[in-house]
Amino acid sequence: MTSRSPFFFAIFLLITAGLSLAVLRHVELGIPWLKGEQRPVWLVEARVDFQATNGPVLASLNIPDQPPGFQLLTEQAASPGYGFSIVEDGGNRRAEWSKRFASGPQTLYFKAQLVPDPSAGAPKPKRPPQAERMFWEEPQATAVREVLQQARERSSSPESMTRELIKLMQPENPEQNTTLLVSGTNYVDLLARMLNHAGIPARIADGLQLEDARRRQLLKPYLQIYDGEQWLTFNPHTGTQGLPENVVLWRQAANSLLDVVGGSESQVTFSMLRQTVPALQLARAEASDNGLGFISLYQLPIEEQSMFRMLLLLPLGALIVAFMRIVIGIRTSGTFMPVLIAVAFVQTSLVPGLVAFISVVSLGLLMRGYLSALNLLLVSRISALIILVIFITTGISIVGYQMGFNTGMTVTFFPMIILAWTIERMSILWEEEGPREVVIQGFGSLFVAVCAYLAMSTPLAGHLTFNFPELHLVILGLILLMGQYTGYKLSELRRFHPMKAYDQ
Repeated sequence: MTSRSPFFFAIFLLITAGLSLAVLRHVELGIPWLKGEQRPVWLVEARVDFQATNGPVLASLNIPDQPPGFQLLTEQAASPGYGFSIVEDGGNRRAEWSKRFASGPQTLYFKAQLVPDPSAGAPKPKRPPQAERMFWEEPQATAVREVLQQARERSSSPESMTRELIKLMQPENPEQNTTLLVSGTNYVDLLARMLNHAGIPARIADGLQLEDARRRQLLKPYLQIYDGEQWLTFNPHTGTQGLPENVVLWRQAANSLLDVVGGSESQVTFSMLRQTVPALQLARAEASDNGLGFISLYQLPIEEQSMFRMLLLLPLGALIVAFMRIVIGIRTSGTFMPVLIAVAFVQTSLVPGLVAFISVVSLGLLMRGYLSALNLLLVSRISALIILVIFITTGISIVGYQMGFNTGMTVTFFPMIILAWTIERMSILWEEEGPREVVIQGFGSLFVAVCAYLAMSTPLAGHLTFNFPELHLVILGLILLMGQYTGYKLSELRRFHPMKAYDQ
């Protein structure tokens, strides 16, 4: 006897592969499991104001590039009369506006859509940054050495030394060295210079606190150090490591935030707005930038996408039919005729589809009876039935349209050859088994088709089958598993019920 272990192992591999690929698509491409899921999107607008000095103008604003914790979705500028471009400058991205002549007050806008993404991290530098050499004049040089020595004695790593240095540099610290260094200087810039002097690469980053419907906001400085693998961010006033929630680092490695040539009194302010968009829409927008985007069906033309949306529902209908026939035991006319009927119902909606199907089959059976009286050969009967079914379908569609049922069946919804062959088979079954068997199989086919239609027409089914096509491997595994079932069908329990009473 052949072992079934390889067969069950193959089913296990199919189901595992289908579920694993679906989870991978969900994680890597961000495709949601549910159709109606929403994701927050921040619309951030940078406004640049300055006074033009009656001549050529060139304004350059640093813009974010892969900020940690966020994905940059879209960006655009709105500045009439100005030329605009995004340029790379020493590894930094800058938005540049230019104009041949400008005078008076000028306003420029830059808008960006940012999607929160906890897995997004800042890109690693191409080469490890080195600490800059710093020069101090006395008495600051002596104070810097003593404060750094205290911080070094209380720490064991670049991170802990940064935290201890921030604590020592707080204004409430009564030490004379701290008072001397902090007075009259930029506090955050002083911290960065001291850390570089201690051999720890440090820089200043500007962060923007995202709050819904806020206007005229300014960037806040944060301290960053390089620990040998990545840049770490610290609050320069509390020493807290890491970025607070909803803070986007607008400027990290740039030397300046805003440069204006041909203007004066320049400033930049920020406004922001929180929006929600469908998660599936975001996944489609980000698919082209993702390494796994090429396996998405959204890369296909729209016409082919529409075809696959219907085609990928067929395996689900096949699963319903297999379950109804093998486990429940419902007799149908043909093996997968109910699936084709269910596909037609999806197109026409349930009630018009039922009316059209019953009408076509009923009229086809009447005409098939007349063809039987002519003693035609099988090929001629089937060919004549195809033509007659087309005429019946056309007539029903015209009558339905005149009565206002514009969702009626068209020629492409029901396969003509399958309908003709179904009518032929039912007529033969009528002659051999009688009308009772025809009614049983006919209504069995309709019942299974309605069940398949209810499953295939749900929004969740359409969403999962199209966005996670690998789940069809799970359906295939379940169908193969049901193919091994040889027990009693549920419909047979009633037939064998008297045997149970006899045993008692």
